[in-house]
Amino acid sequence: MKSRVAEHIAVLPKSGIRDFFELVNSMGSDVISLGIGEPDFVTPWHVRKSVISAMEKGRTGYTSNLGMLSLREEISIYVDKYYNVKYDPKTECIITVGVSEALDLILRAIITPGDEIIYHEPCYVSYSPEIRMAHGVPVPVVTKEENSFALDPKDFEKAITPKTKAILLNFPCNPTGASLTPENVREIANIAIKHDLIVITDEIYSELTYDGNHVSIASMPGMRERTIFLHGFSKAYAMTGFRMGYACGPAHLIDAMMKIHQYSMLCASIIAQEASIEALQHGRGEMEKMKAEYCRRRNMIVKRLNEIGLKCVMPKGAFYVFPNITSSGLSSKEFATRLLQEEKVAVVPGTAFSEFGEGYVRCAYATSFENIEEAMNRIEKFVKKIK
Repeated sequence: MKSRVAEHIAVLPKSGIRDFFELVNSMGSDVISLGIGEPDFVTPWHVRKSVISAMEKGRTGYTSNLGMLSLREEISIYVDKYYNVKYDPKTECIITVGVSEALDLILRAIITPGDEIIYHEPCYVSYSPEIRMAHGVPVPVVTKEENSFALDPKDFEKAITPKTKAILLNFPCNPTGASLTPENVREIANIAIKHDLIVITDEIYSELTYDGNHVSIASMPGMRERTIFLHGFSKAYAMTGFRMGYACGPAHLIDAMMKIHQYSMLCASIIAQEASIEALQHGRGEMEKMKAEYCRRRNMIVKRLNEIGLKCVMPKGAFYVFPNITSSGLSSKEFATRLLQEEKVAVVPGTAFSEFGEGYVRCAYATSFENIEEAMNRIEKFVKKIK
């Protein structure tokens, strides 16, 4: 029988991260993983306790398609305080099942088949596939090591055509840890206004900014009305399994996202929403402690990788480094596979994040300082052996 899979789905590649970690899972328990981007911190107890309390009170039903108004009100306060943008919680905010759903919703809400979406690579693995699944055309702009993987706004403007609908940004960036200066943000904002483009800004790692202050493009003059601000709780608050995200933006775009959300996901988990309220109200202290520890790990791992001979730029945010492994003479996949098999250290081949990741691997420092130290010792041993 011939395949019944839709053509645009059949041609999509599987996630390079998940494929590689099928191999990792077969290697035993002595592997040190610098792979999956998940905080090693347990969700703070007061957040977990709020879930227990909600369940004891019988808070187990559906919520509004937009999410609990009380959570949207807290998000509105939070985004105003830390990102300098005010949103009406009743009409300009929607709660989603992770930021990934929020991105899927806005892409499906704005793309007419054939519309082009400009984004930057190397990038999170789902951007190009999600654009394609919404019947859009992904248009990548390359960021380069010599610029610390920062985005040159001029490259974005060169990629604009009459078919361009939106710009998609993710800073701090997964996998490079790169960020944008306020001047870069302003330039991109001016380009979006000049060409009348929507901007989708994924700021899930924004709290984990180590050098300078994070500036959201949504806060720039003239940008609030054309920007969809995406954020969530997974990274900064160590709440990955809660699958909680949100989007803020113009009411007509949020309403369009809600239509898709109500027919597909209906609403996010009520107990996860209760936990998110607790995190916003009382979780800033724990988040700052986690951030300080990530910064300590970042400084150590960058220093060690450069000493080993794997050139590594200092990331400005998130919890990833993206070292250059071309001096090893191996491809990204060969390096990652042999390192795993021979020294039991898991890193992700840079090609998982686009073809422009060749020559690099991603290392997540979302594991203990001691684990990172031992991983660096093993990587040093591996590099000496293959040279």
